[in-house]
Amino acid sequence: MADDLALLLRRAGFGPTAAELAAAKKAGYDATVAALTAPTAPDVGASLAPVPVLGPDPLSGLSSPTVAQRAKASEERWRQTARITQWWLDRLTVADHQTREKLWFFWHGHWATSVRKVLRPQLMLTQHRTLRSSLDFAVMAHKMITDPALVFWLDGESNTRTAPNENLGRELMELFMLGIGRYSEQDVKAAGRALTGWRIDYDGARTFFSPGWHDNGAKTILGTTKNFDAHSLVDFLLKQDRCAAFIAERLWFRYASSTDPIPKSTRDAMVAVFPNSMSMLRKLFEDDAFRASAGRLVKQPTEWFVGAMRHLGLRPGELSDEMSTYVLNGLERLGQLPFAPPSVEGWPAGAEWLTVGAAQARLNLAGRIAQLVPAQRLTPEDVAHVLTIETWTNRTYAALKATTDPQHLLTIGLASPEYLVT
Repeated sequence: MADDLALLLRRAGFGPTAAELAAAKKAGYDATVAALTAPTAPDVGASLAPVPVLGPDPLSGLSSPTVAQRAKASEERWRQTARITQWWLDRLTVADHQTREKLWFFWHGHWATSVRKVLRPQLMLTQHRTLRSSLDFAVMAHKMITDPALVFWLDGESNTRTAPNENLGRELMELFMLGIGRYSEQDVKAAGRALTGWRIDYDGARTFFSPGWHDNGAKTILGTTKNFDAHSLVDFLLKQDRCAAFIAERLWFRYASSTDPIPKSTRDAMVAVFPNSMSMLRKLFEDDAFRASAGRLVKQPTEWFVGAMRHLGLRPGELSDEMSTYVLNGLERLGQLPFAPPSVEGWPAGAEWLTVGAAQARLNLAGRIAQLVPAQRLTPEDVAHVLTIETWTNRTYAALKATTDPQHLLTIGLASPEYLVT
């Protein structure tokens, strides 16, 4: 039971503190699942990290900006992006409702959109607010199909009745709602036509529908012919049996195992409560297959970093400017910077986080994090308690016993396989 609870808390959130793990052991597994997936108290911790106000895009209102104005705007956009990234890392760290925060982070990776193409952090923050507005996948899908950052990211604004663009239609079916191989190329072309007509108001950080740009003709998608538009297309895809199963599989992949397929009984239980993604997650946590999945996941870099902050009582929002820059650069070297997924496919999983280069970058960042902790006498057992590690392997324990330097001990613990693999 204790091992099951430790697994649950690590997977459901960003790393339990020793106090949180002790409280869960006292409450029991079922009660802890209920508390994680349906919290009743206000999130006091999250209130300490309110959403930042960025103000307008630096190029807003400039019809023909000069080279100098563009350069200055680029620098300001970089600062704004760093600000919202640091804010999000801080929010993930201090939030009490850890399961909700991690689920919103999951959805960011699912509807993967990068500021590196979008450029405007205002649009990314708008998308972030949209994702936070509902954990019902049906509601989310309708909002995201006209989200300005996603529309720009997948070239939706250039998708018109006279020059249809297939990018958003393809990814809507392949990566967002149905999965690879569940549609034909003709379906993609028709979906692209259905999604025509949406334009972006950059200054207002919103989209609007332009009827003259929309293809109003009949389209045949997955064997059904009608005059599909963006929202009727989403409704149609939501009704496909494959949609609920696909979302269940994606949750399993990120929360249970990146190597083993989801058992049919587990998938069926999750599908039964679709489209509420938190209810699907609760069904997953209650399933025996989840409890049997220990050791099947590698922490994503953001998950690893936020967990380290939580375990050591630190806040990203309180770091010095120099350390904040070091953290963001470190996460970029590790391959996962919030608001900047590498492609529409989102971030990788599993062994892809275990490269030699990533190990060195993680060790370097762990060392800098450890330096932020006031020096105190520590033993390997103390480090295990702080990081909520049940036990060390002989190899890690030998490395820990070989030093008495507290910061070195924490560095080894943070970089250890026991901390990285859940």
